[in-house]
Amino acid sequence: MDVAEFTDKKHNGKYEGLKLGNGGSWCRRSSSLAKKYIIETEKAKGAIIRIRLNGFNKQQQFKQAIRKDLKDFYKSKNCVMLGVNGKSENTTIEIDHKDGRKDDSRIANPATQKLEDFQPLCKAANDIKRQICKRCRETNKRWDAKNIPGNPYSFYCGDENWNKKLGCVGCYQYDPVEYRKQSVKRISKEAAEIIAKKLFGDDA
Repeated sequence: MDVAEFTDKKHNGKYEGLKLGNGGSWCRRSSSLAKKYIIETEKAKGAIIRIRLNGFNKQQQFKQAIRKDLKDFYKSKNCVMLGVNGKSENTTIEIDHKDGRKDDSRIANPATQKLEDFQPLCKAANDIKRQICKRCRETNKRWDAKNIPGNPYSFYCGDENWNKKLGCVGCYQYDPVEYRKQSVKRISKEAAEIIAKKLFGDDA
């Protein structure tokens, strides 16, 4: 399937819904299409140019349905990363599963979902996080928060190595609000220790 074929003006917008945009929402790993088929993509200069359906997908898929009361709670909130909640394509709010691995059966079940399992992200931030989480799944190396200038710590819990015990907890992408809270506490503690040592020396 050549993407250019469907975006050509000669079709008079008939295939407008197949436009890829940022990340190809209709053909990504979590899409309804991917639940049925194995999707292979070809990229050039970072953009998808061809899509191929390579047989039926027989793997059990993570159910992404989010309970209505949770969606209603977050839809009016600002993006926890960029602080926006707009109407343009990149600023609309999407309800993000914090755990980028999406392999927890409890979170897949709307009846057992919790408010803290999710966060509001604008589409731009959610698209970027999706790629970061994909890389982590491939390498088991977590994203370093110091990639953002001014962030004082790489992780608020754990280190760069992903493990089952912590999972995504401790990664900035998992919960940037908790990262900020823990950073303030850690900085305050370190500052208090420095001041005490300056005033009282080794007796502090």
